[in-house]
Amino acid sequence: MSRPPILFPLFADLETLEGVGPKTARAFEGLGVLRPRDLLFLLPHSGVDRSRKSSVRDVIPPTVVTVEVEVGAHVPPRTKGKPYRVMVRDAHLDWALVFFHARGDYLQKLLPTGQRRIVSGRIELFDGIAQMVHPDHVLPVEEAGDLPAYEPVYPLTSGLTQRVVAKAADGAVARAPDLPEWIDPALKAREGWPDWRAAVAGVHRPAGAAALAATDPARARLAYDELFAHQLTLSLARASLRRSKGVETRGTGVLQARVLAALPYAPTGAQTRAMAEIAADLAAPLRMNRLLQGDVGAGKTLVAFMALLTAVEAGGQGVMMAPTEILARQHFEGLAPFAQAAGVRLVLLTGRDKGAERATKLADLADGRIQILVGTHAVFQKDVVFHDLRLAVVDEQHRFGVAQRMELGAKGRAVDVLVMTATPIPRSLALASYGDMDVSVLDEKPAGRKPIKTAMIDAARMDEVVAHLARAVAEGRQCYWVCPLVEDSEVLDYTSAEARFAHLRAALGDVVGLVHGQLPPAEKDAAMARFQGGATRVLVATTVIEVGVNVPNASIMVIERAETFGLAQLHQLRGRVGRGTADSTCLLLYQAPLSETGERRLKTIRDTEDGFRIAEEDLAMRGAGDLIGTAQSGLPRFRVADLERQAALMALAQSDARALLTLDPSLQSPRGQAARMLLWLLDQDRAIRLIAVG
Repeated sequence: MSRPPILFPLFADLETLEGVGPKTARAFEGLGVLRPRDLLFLLPHSGVDRSRKSSVRDVIPPTVVTVEVEVGAHVPPRTKGKPYRVMVRDAHLDWALVFFHARGDYLQKLLPTGQRRIVSGRIELFDGIAQMVHPDHVLPVEEAGDLPAYEPVYPLTSGLTQRVVAKAADGAVARAPDLPEWIDPALKAREGWPDWRAAVAGVHRPAGAAALAATDPARARLAYDELFAHQLTLSLARASLRRSKGVETRGTGVLQARVLAALPYAPTGAQTRAMAEIAADLAAPLRMNRLLQGDVGAGKTLVAFMALLTAVEAGGQGVMMAPTEILARQHFEGLAPFAQAAGVRLVLLTGRDKGAERATKLADLADGRIQILVGTHAVFQKDVVFHDLRLAVVDEQHRFGVAQRMELGAKGRAVDVLVMTATPIPRSLALASYGDMDVSVLDEKPAGRKPIKTAMIDAARMDEVVAHLARAVAEGRQCYWVCPLVEDSEVLDYTSAEARFAHLRAALGDVVGLVHGQLPPAEKDAAMARFQGGATRVLVATTVIEVGVNVPNASIMVIERAETFGLAQLHQLRGRVGRGTADSTCLLLYQAPLSETGERRLKTIRDTEDGFRIAEEDLAMRGAGDLIGTAQSGLPRFRVADLERQAALMALAQSDARALLTLDPSLQSPRGQAARMLLWLLDQDRAIRLIAVG
């Protein structure tokens, strides 16, 4: 399958556009513009009113004005470095155009005395006289039509000017063909969206400021196209996974019953529901591709382990993968008591396993003597062979995008996949990152998890906090003290971990430990182990502890300079306490005065423990890219669509994409063919390969 010829002009070299040479083309790369097509989606972010006025008297300077003038005398500078002036007169007023470092002969040509010109630029008052320094536009009156009444302003990068970008964008828009309609006609009519070509022309020729808003019909339509193409790709990926035959994995419930009997309390309704959804997927003849989303401490581990036991009960094997060795080890330790209760063999395989030890593990795995394997992504190396792998549980931490999930599926094994994520994700982002998956949500706290008391405290009251800590340590409690940075930096008055460690050790004695990012891994592990073992009562740390560390006895979390942390980070940090039986507290120490956003963040954390509410607030405050760290999230980069403000469009696009594929799985109908055109237009090559395979 190759790109339709109607799109060729949009995928030609940039240099085929008028006014774009090799140097300009290289500059455009800085904006991610490589072909004329990319210019169509490089939208103006603001605009300048260039509507004609009869005189500068009609505006209040400083402001941009466009007027017709008669050119008067040229006044060259008397001394070097002084400006060159050209006197002009509009309908009511005499004033001056001012040029620095300009050549007289060039200005004589541009502005011949006695002739009429249209000038447009920023007018300012200087010693009571109106003047315009370096006008943006000087045109003969007969060319006035070339100047739009509202001029779009494009993003720039070094080596590009507004004029060059606007001209190139015009050239690209002129090449936009009439394409068949891929949007559902009823939806398009209901939203009042224009045709594709009209939308492209419209966004580049805005009539006024209102046309720059995301809600403008032309912009909304292009945003929808982007989200729809993305959801089509994900739905095709999901369909191709489902087409690949799965293995029916039905558990007997025997091993699961042993674990449930050993638990101190019953699973929550959310856990029971998620277990049932997963069991039904495993039993079906299709490949499972499910996301298990739960807040800190919502009990994902139990749900995942029950799924792994279902695989074992059916005579197969399961694997649980974590992004780092320390997390793999922690999963292993967390699952060990469950495995013991069930009577199954659970083994950890990491890069540290060498020689004979590794060989023995691999042999046992190939013979099926190991029922559940825990490890890093290294468990997918060539020499790791399973006897009968049925289920892979991936502990996500956002490092595992759609592409990797598809590779996992392409391993040739009909493995069911369950992805776990501990970061609650707002619905619009979940659809962007996981639209190809079915989702189970754990939205209840398990029994026995006590609420955490959270308080905001001015850092000026540090001595009270330390005194409170001394009493708690005397009662045998443990505490995390999180600092923002490691070294003292003169510029920011952050208290570094080193200095805070010294301060607390002086106050509390040698029960204080320290761990930060600059420590060698072995020392870090040793410091954590001392804290886990209870020898260290207070652990001073930088944010290295936010991921997955489990110390049930720790019941106090102090976060210093809390206003410098993001919401998701604060929520993850707080989730490190409240894991045991003691009442837990989280103290947010802040430096007064707080900024408005800083205060809003801290109050959000203080007032709710619901990770989903926090994530929605975070998205509203910061934006999608920051929320997941776009670079490594596998989150698609949208050029037009805005995930924060157009969340509803994303949900619409998903249901629309799934509906189209249900009626027309291989996109053969007229609308299906139009949708293929959209996929080519938006470079969704992966989707096109999936149709070809289908």
